[in-house]
Amino acid sequence: MSTTYASDTMTVTPKTRTPHHSCRIPVYVPSARWIGGHWMTVYVWARRRRLPHLPPAEVRYFDVAPDARVLAHCHWQVDRASRPTLLALHGLEGSSSAHYMRGVADKAFARGFNVVRLNQRNCGGTEALSRGLYHSGLIHDAVYVIEELVTRDGISALAVAGYSLGGNLALKLAGEYGDTPRPVLRAVCAISPTMDLVRCVAALERRENAVYQWNFMRHLKARMRRKASLFPDLYDARPLSRIRTIREFDDAYTAPHHGFRDAADYYARASALRVVERVRVPTLIVSAEDDPVVPVAQFREPAVANNPWITCVLTPHGGHGAFLAETSRDDDGYWAERTIVEWADFHTRNR
Repeated sequence: MSTTYASDTMTVTPKTRTPHHSCRIPVYVPSARWIGGHWMTVYVWARRRRLPHLPPAEVRYFDVAPDARVLAHCHWQVDRASRPTLLALHGLEGSSSAHYMRGVADKAFARGFNVVRLNQRNCGGTEALSRGLYHSGLIHDAVYVIEELVTRDGISALAVAGYSLGGNLALKLAGEYGDTPRPVLRAVCAISPTMDLVRCVAALERRENAVYQWNFMRHLKARMRRKASLFPDLYDARPLSRIRTIREFDDAYTAPHHGFRDAADYYARASALRVVERVRVPTLIVSAEDDPVVPVAQFREPAVANNPWITCVLTPHGGHGAFLAETSRDDDGYWAERTIVEWADFHTRNR
């Protein structure tokens, strides 16, 4: 693995078993006005976006299991089978409509990619489409979507990019493929990934992060109440009145529904950190030292540091998934989105 600090150099050369030319990604110059993990995280979340290159999406459903259907918003080039495709995965309680999902789609489409913005089960207003719930390590749906894109759409080159929880999914997907990744999967990129759920949930429980926990819980409780009204035989909403934290929510709902012993067992088994040493796809991890909820220590674990297929870019500033840079006429400042596109473009075009 190579670890690059974005203030130094942004030419990264993964030392994989197969030859790679250097992939040059943009230098990160953080917006001076919004430096600070909390400041940048909140500002970028609330900031309005312009997406000048993104055409209207095709709505598409994937029947990933007999009792589960997921929704994707797709942007196709005219000659889709001959173009690379970016599969984008959102974070906890996000959706295909999250600003970063639309932002990276805008940039990737302008570069010539097809883009598939995938909702996790129940996200994006799709609670009625699946009896079950999603969780941080549920890669089944993304794997199914990849297979359908190959068999139905003729896609031959694909990159997967995920933010936060979606970043954990992207890394876990690559790790679970192990020594025999699908030939179509050429690159993986994870932005602020919750790769070690134990560390990330503990960070979320700090007093200074109470507003993030409150926001996640507000959405999780609302979603579970909708699920309970749709599937009263499966879910009981009464415990929600006593639940205050994500750990308590996972103990009461996520873990038992998916067959985990408890939240601790779920966090241990769903974390990409368990399988990241097995990644054999060119993989980029981007995270910030001042991320409020994703401690960077996890990216220095031997499973990451000793894997030559993984490149880490750790920046002093950037917050959680924000990475707002100084803007110019040709740059809207969303550096992580540009970085995803550069990484995906290089590896889908250079085998």
